[in-house]
Amino acid sequence: MTDVFQPGRRRWAILGLLFASTILNYVDRQTLSILAASIQADLGMSTLEYAKVVQVFLITYTIAYVGAGWVTDRLGTKASLALFVGWWSLANMLTGLVQNVTQLGAARAALGLGEAGNYTAGPKAVSEHFPPSERGFAVGVYTAGAMVGATIAPPLIAWLALTHSWRAAFVITGAAGFVWIAAWLWIYRSAPRRAGQPAAAVAYPWSRVVRDRAVWKLAAARMVADPVWYFYLFWLPKYMGDQYQVGLVEVAQFGWVVYLAADFGSISGGLLSGALVRRGVPAVRSRLMAMSLAALLGPMGMFIAGGVGMGPMLALAAVVCFAHLVFQVNLTSLVIDRYPGHGVATIFGVIAAGSGVGGILSTQVVGELVSTTGYAALFVMMGCLHPLACVLAWWAVGGKDRSTQVAGETCKV
Repeated sequence: MTDVFQPGRRRWAILGLLFASTILNYVDRQTLSILAASIQADLGMSTLEYAKVVQVFLITYTIAYVGAGWVTDRLGTKASLALFVGWWSLANMLTGLVQNVTQLGAARAALGLGEAGNYTAGPKAVSEHFPPSERGFAVGVYTAGAMVGATIAPPLIAWLALTHSWRAAFVITGAAGFVWIAAWLWIYRSAPRRAGQPAAAVAYPWSRVVRDRAVWKLAAARMVADPVWYFYLFWLPKYMGDQYQVGLVEVAQFGWVVYLAADFGSISGGLLSGALVRRGVPAVRSRLMAMSLAALLGPMGMFIAGGVGMGPMLALAAVVCFAHLVFQVNLTSLVIDRYPGHGVATIFGVIAAGSGVGGILSTQVVGELVSTTGYAALFVMMGCLHPLACVLAWWAVGGKDRSTQVAGETCKV
């Protein structure tokens, strides 16, 4: 592999800010699920209405991915991410002011429009500032912010809600985003131009994206795999209350364990594929190998359907979330490896939109099954998805070496 990057030290500060923005992203997203019982009681919202609010978020989140990728490539990483964080932070603050289910749905729809941009700007920043051997680790670190956010969200949001109110919890967590924007605008600098790279990158045409079958196959892999994460993210706190009759305090005490395991999956997944790259394994194949390992672990969540105690349930859920983040980090790194930096946000936006499509299709199914037959069938269904998504990813790229032409340089991946 030819490492054409000359990375600077500032990339670690940039990575730290990407990590922080992802924490905020997931704290703001998770606040609704943690406070679901209180909000349902206050607004008179049924379980099916709650499912529809979640689905509205996923619809706008999915639509936003395609536009956010385009905006990121046109405005650049610095301006676009500041715009996205400001938008979703304001939307989260407005959630604290809603008076009915319709207003709640509108606020969460606005949140979805902004939050998608974090995951198009992140890959672009990594492609600009990190060499292939460090990309898996970099993606793993900022992705770990999602699990840190999900881990700290239960005790933080519970404390804010119990100390003040559920409305104040939305306002306070949303306001934190504007503090982050100030730091981002101060610290971020564009990566130095590489040898042979033109001053202005050539636009990556939509016609090329649409014709690339690998893009759609990788989008299908996200569509199949990510409903597992949405299920454990949006429904696990509610499942704990329904199945084990625990309250908000107990969810805060124990629910974080699952998301901490996902943190380990995010970091270790990036380190694993990065180690394979340093040993001479082509980057794309190294990502696929790590994803295959994750696909072997994902089905363990099926055992929860047997009605295990809360401790074993949390352990099994932790394994599934660990596996999912290994899978997700390496799929993201694969996209960065495979496609040129000036178009990676647009391409990743299309691929990541598959995640939202999967969430939209699965959320209504989850809501219906929870309201009728319960959770057991859902845990079995979710256990089947990672192996299927892994097959799609191997089909998309075939594990073959590929040379990507990036603005005058060739990098074997």
